[in-house]
Amino acid sequence: MASAPNPDDALFDQFLDDRGHEVTESNWETSYNKKQCPDCGALHDQSADDCAVCGWDPLA
Repeated sequence: MASAPNPDDALFDQFLDDRGHEVTESNWETSYNKKQCPDCGALHDQSADDCAVCGWDPLA
């Protein structure tokens, strides 16, 4: 879940965080000038929008 842009979302994020859920925004990692999927570790060109291996999408 992304960080909260408004107070209602911030309250919901706090609720989830208090119960052990991850509320930080997931994004691509970088490895050897390539994008690396945070879920499966697959490497992609910088132009990749989603992971071709596991289907992870940073906007989902």
